[in-house]
Amino acid sequence: MTTTERVRRSEGSLNTVLRRLDSGQLLLICAAGLVAVAGIAHTAAIGLVDPEIAVGFGALIAVGELARLTMPGNREVAPIGAAAALGYTLLLDLSQNQLHHSALQVVAVIAVGMLAGALPHLAVGRPPRLDAMARRLLTGALLAFAFRPLTDSLYELTKPPTSTWWPALAVMVALIAVTLLIDVLIAALLRAEQVRTAFRVAVRDEINMAFPLGAAVASSGVLLALATHSMDLVALLVFAAPLLVTQVAFRKYAGIRATYLQTVRALSRVTEVGGYVEPGHSRRVSRLAVAVGRELGMAEPELLELEYAALMHDIGQLSLRDPIPGGATVLTEPEQARRIAELGAEVIRQTGVLDRVAEVVRRQCDPITDDPPLSSRIIKVANAYDDLVGPSTDRDRAGAALERIRLSSGSVYDAHALEALARVIDRGRV
Repeated sequence: MTTTERVRRSEGSLNTVLRRLDSGQLLLICAAGLVAVAGIAHTAAIGLVDPEIAVGFGALIAVGELARLTMPGNREVAPIGAAAALGYTLLLDLSQNQLHHSALQVVAVIAVGMLAGALPHLAVGRPPRLDAMARRLLTGALLAFAFRPLTDSLYELTKPPTSTWWPALAVMVALIAVTLLIDVLIAALLRAEQVRTAFRVAVRDEINMAFPLGAAVASSGVLLALATHSMDLVALLVFAAPLLVTQVAFRKYAGIRATYLQTVRALSRVTEVGGYVEPGHSRRVSRLAVAVGRELGMAEPELLELEYAALMHDIGQLSLRDPIPGGATVLTEPEQARRIAELGAEVIRQTGVLDRVAEVVRRQCDPITDDPPLSSRIIKVANAYDDLVGPSTDRDRAGAALERIRLSSGSVYDAHALEALARVIDRGRV
């Protein structure tokens, strides 16, 4: 690939990214851009304070951005870069000599480091998540503006005769905790808009999924700042190695999750290739089920299991000698549908790692009076709807299908799942 082709590819990818941004993401990116410009302009005007330290931490931030990864839930993170930015923000001294870099210089170093780390990705057509970069920059800037004005007072406490680090450490931990909370709230606001879920649900998911990694990064940043007090810039090399090993472990974890989903999607297509169900049926049911689950406030781990189960909900049809016309289990006898669900669950259970998914599939045809899991109820409603509508986008047909399901509800379909499906269909957000 020539240089010109790479540039065109990068421009096309960046334009695609920009078109997909919503108003909240654009506002966040603009705010981060203004803060970055202010920090860089101020630093350029007065010059770098302690340039060798700024360059060292900026290089580590760039390496972290270069090695960024995508975690489950499509969350882009850069643990090494975030820890380096945090460490530079919290620096009080180097070899017992007080450091005087300002909050605006911290912002400038973070911004330049992030841009330097993003350029190689952009050059090969893998543009970064601009909203994720903007969030990392803004939270770093908030901490810098809160902490850097306190450095003179905190440094005095670390000098003889007191020579105590506890007040400084307490201030660091308190401000980091507030910053992490703000970061969670910003991430939840963005995610609530992107995946069409309630804000409280998004907050809960961010606390459960992203907060532990944020706490680990914060601890690394504090340790990096404290270690630099006695180890000079050698601390950057000493702490970069374990951070890199940790990031490799996170990358493997994310890769395993992605492989699971790809495998499940491949298995779900077996029924389509064999002619047992209509093409795209499993994927459509999965999307509907996940949208309904979000509407009902299900947590992210539950949504992942729901997606797995919805993709494989019809795999039991492979046991049929004669395929059901169109694969529409909604038109079959309840006993046959239950038998198909049980056979499908047995197939899934053979994997040895998806027992809970198998249970959801097994109970998808149970009557409401037997109290099946919420995921099973959602799949039953979503499957019935797609069996009646298929890939059609005709609103009259959709309304007729929903009305037909309502008339046959009672002990057959869950009323809450059905109404949530109606709201999802009405908004057209699947």
